[in-house]
Amino acid sequence: MNKNFSKFAYVKIKKNIPNAITCLNLLCGCLGIILSVRYSDHLKYASILIGLASIFDFMDGLVARLLQVHSEIGKQLDSLADMVSFGLLPGFIMLRLINESFQSIHQNSLHLEYTALLIPVFSAIRLAKFNIDTRQVDSFIGVPTPANSLLIASFPFIAAINPWLLITVTITMSCLLVSEIPLFALKFKNFGWSDNKIRYVFIGLSISLLVLLQFIAIPLIILLYILLSVGNNLSTKSAKT
Repeated sequence: MNKNFSKFAYVKIKKNIPNAITCLNLLCGCLGIILSVRYSDHLKYASILIGLASIFDFMDGLVARLLQVHSEIGKQLDSLADMVSFGLLPGFIMLRLINESFQSIHQNSLHLEYTALLIPVFSAIRLAKFNIDTRQVDSFIGVPTPANSLLIASFPFIAAINPWLLITVTITMSCLLVSEIPLFALKFKNFGWSDNKIRYVFIGLSISLLVLLQFIAIPLIILLYILLSVGNNLSTKSAKT
């Protein structure tokens, strides 16, 4: 009896470890929203929470694969957590950034800061598409929401940015979220060079940029990610023909 109960408890705990990590992702998003809404000088802390949420988002899938536990509730919980941490939170951060940027140059925002709400809207569409798109098992179609969020999270650490540039980034990235551009995923089935060349190149260049440029490197890394993916797609197509 006790042995059976212990086995049942072990299986139950093991199955829910990835879900617990996903909940930490969600918690980071909730805390980040509170900081971005209530405290105007805490945007950097809200951005740090996006970084932590990204780590938990990576870890829950990795742990699920290592433990060989997958569940439908885990998949749905992951999307809901991502919507908060990588949809709502970056939207609130961008809204405040645009508003404060207009104030810094003494211009009326004309309520253009609300273009930032495109981020949660298009993030929701992106996450919904991902859940039903069978093409996105080993790669992505459109920019992943964590990548877009990390881009936005870097802005509070960079010197004052023109509000029109922020609005342009908001609109451009919202479109890229739901675009049909194939992008590689940082998922390693093995660690061989031939199968993961693009991943190793991206990681190496990203680390170099971070060391040299720190937070300014993040927008460049996101751009590098897109360009490498497009270049890889073109080379793959030409090889097939």
